[in-house]
Amino acid sequence: MTNTLDRRTLLRVAGVSAGTAVLAGAALTGPARAADGAFRHGVASGDPLPDGVLLWTRLTPTEEAQPGSGRGPDVDVAWQVSADPDFSTVAAQGALVTGADRDHTVKVAVTGLAPATTYWFRFGHGGGWSPTGRTMTAPPVDAEIDRLRLGVVSCSNWEAGFFAAYRHLAERGDLNLVVHLGDYLYEYGTGEFDAGGTVVRRVSPAHETLTLADYRIRHALYKTDPDLQALHAAVPWVITWDDHEVANDQWSGGAENHTPATEGVFADRVAAARRAYAEWMPVRTGADGAIYRRLRFGRLAELSMLDLRTYRSQQASGVAVDDPRRTITGDAQMAWLKAGLTSSDARWKLVGNPVMMSRLDVGALPAWLLGPLGALLGVPQNGAVLNTDQWDGYNADRNELVDHLRAAGTRDVVFLTGDIHTSWANEVTTRATGSTNPAAAEFVVPSVTSDNVNDFLNLPAGNALSLLGAGLVRSTNPHVRWTELDGHGYGVLEVTRDRCRMDWYHLADRTRAASASRWVAGWSVGAGSSRLRRESAPTS
Repeated sequence: MTNTLDRRTLLRVAGVSAGTAVLAGAALTGPARAADGAFRHGVASGDPLPDGVLLWTRLTPTEEAQPGSGRGPDVDVAWQVSADPDFSTVAAQGALVTGADRDHTVKVAVTGLAPATTYWFRFGHGGGWSPTGRTMTAPPVDAEIDRLRLGVVSCSNWEAGFFAAYRHLAERGDLNLVVHLGDYLYEYGTGEFDAGGTVVRRVSPAHETLTLADYRIRHALYKTDPDLQALHAAVPWVITWDDHEVANDQWSGGAENHTPATEGVFADRVAAARRAYAEWMPVRTGADGAIYRRLRFGRLAELSMLDLRTYRSQQASGVAVDDPRRTITGDAQMAWLKAGLTSSDARWKLVGNPVMMSRLDVGALPAWLLGPLGALLGVPQNGAVLNTDQWDGYNADRNELVDHLRAAGTRDVVFLTGDIHTSWANEVTTRATGSTNPAAAEFVVPSVTSDNVNDFLNLPAGNALSLLGAGLVRSTNPHVRWTELDGHGYGVLEVTRDRCRMDWYHLADRTRAASASRWVAGWSVGAGSSRLRRESAPTS
């Protein structure tokens, strides 16, 4: 039996205007600035379920208990979840102990909550309370939902600028969820990857992250950013990792940015990075540490989050990219993904995809464009035509997935992608099928701050070369309907029964904390079709 959310429930949840059944966000009350005192790293929530959500904070009980120090006492931390921002109606509460063994982080998997409901939450210690966060549970799995809005982000590099993109998303007040597609942080030492050669703000530790203490300190630094704190406190996040949470161009047995002779056993580095990630991020992991997972939002949408680093074969080039023995997903994750997409009865099957799925033929591009694209996309300087770090380097896996979707007649699949710092609207095809019958749509969001084409060219955004380059990419790749190679910012995905629409917003200046943003493009895909359509600017 269908469980339909009635209009009164939706109005109570989200403050919806009359006549529109929309699952949308309520305005956040409480501080939207960096926290100080015991809860100086803010609060966060993630992975909402119909009856619960994951809550997170980090406590600094004494000054010696600094992140990564391994010092400080075990302490009690209280938590509360309320149906109102003043906590007059507490829906759930409890307490737990944290200490140096988990870097004084706190994660609570709250259950027993009502579905499709906005809640406020906080943590307590020593008679004081943390900043207040706002979160929302998911609708019942069979609920009829008319609309879902997601903020979509990727590639937030501390030294390359400020996280104004997060501020703009936090200020919207209409989001149900933020999807972060990886490179939440970067492992490099100071000056190794910045804003086109300029360090906007220095990382800590100053050296490349290698140890558990290093990764803990780097996570802690990121969570002092006031705009990151504001967005974490405003809306639940669903997150996956890409490579820089460990090391650049990571694969299952190593990484481009790891030298065993001087940096130790790679497995030890991965274990340190993954432990710190599990401590510091509001994300659920499986018993074996697996992060690929699926969340459902009524009958409207199901979101499958991928892990494309843990199980992948080492990057290769030439004919090796077609080798069916090589994989980007691993066999178990591929089977899980195919089964989930084809069996889902949700209208839209969204895929949180850390690296670009669509083909990219760069063989006809000029050398001046291949230089910066090579730096961004991993194109080797010997003239190879594929970015072997994304799905282009694992053709057999892409063909298997696309062929499976076609054979099963599965439609309404949309890949949400990050990694390459630039903005794209793609129709997913294979070389065998050409561009006439795409199997899915793909929306690629730009970086929050990380360098892109104009930064590598040392030119202003929107320069003639970048515009020419975008045109050349489209002319040699007809399934690429639109691309913009310079902007930094974020995407907003609106999901309705009839269409999925992505709008791209770019910052005026990533090096300014107060940077404005502007709408630059909108593209949509209609239900039952994988062909993209250009949209005009939103009216609200």
